[in-house]
Amino acid sequence: MPFITNKKGKEPVDIFYEDYGSGQPVILIHGWPLSQKAWEQQVWKIVEEGYRCISYDRRGFGISSAPWGDYDYSALASDLNTIIEGLDLEDAVIVGFSMGGGEVVRYFTDYGADKIAKAALISSIIPLVKKKDDNPDGVPEEALDGIKDALQQDRAGFLQEKFLTGFYNFEENKDRVSQAQLDYDFSIASHASPRATIETALAWMHTDFRPELKNVTVPTLIVHGDADATVPQATSANQAAKGIADNQYEVIKGAPHGLNVTHADELNRILIDFLKK
Repeated sequence: MPFITNKKGKEPVDIFYEDYGSGQPVILIHGWPLSQKAWEQQVWKIVEEGYRCISYDRRGFGISSAPWGDYDYSALASDLNTIIEGLDLEDAVIVGFSMGGGEVVRYFTDYGADKIAKAALISSIIPLVKKKDDNPDGVPEEALDGIKDALQQDRAGFLQEKFLTGFYNFEENKDRVSQAQLDYDFSIASHASPRATIETALAWMHTDFRPELKNVTVPTLIVHGDADATVPQATSANQAAKGIADNQYEVIKGAPHGLNVTHADELNRILIDFLKK
């Protein structure tokens, strides 16, 4: 199995990745609290359309290393940079789902756009999750604290009973997502590092990317579902579309947060069209 080692932090971190196809590289960055396996419905389509598709497990998730510390977004973006440098990638497209949008934006802040042709933010947390006086549509801090407490007290119970059902708006989308999919996701999420699960949650809860949106200087696709109950559209995609100069903003009607599964055909069509532009 392929691993690539990021040696730039306090301790080496081995990042697992999968690399299929040929052509322009498209790098997929998964959401919290899953792994690169979440991209199953996109990888085959990207490769089939003639691109090189690289997906990787964020540190602490999947089968990548799980260090005790270093889960801020600059550390996470350094793993993305390790993939890009280690595989000698040029003209790449970086695609972030949910919290993965943070790696996308922070990559431009820390490393620039020389090696990047395009970017995509899918159901992304960008630019800010938390409610503030100047972000009234965000998630109240007490609700975020409740998530942290639930993860500390009964991580598995929270993931199974609260988070994953809301991820897909399961009751409304039983014709689009199976109970087996929820069970599969729970297996992936529950086997992630407990420390990484909490520390990365704190990163996506509290990092304010609004000042960094100007650093995204390449054509950027923004896709969000208007029924996303996990990451409110008003505090994420709507603001990202205002702050990123060169963007294409697509709203999928009725789509929940996990639209990469429930609305895979719609997302794939939008993504491939964007890649081909």
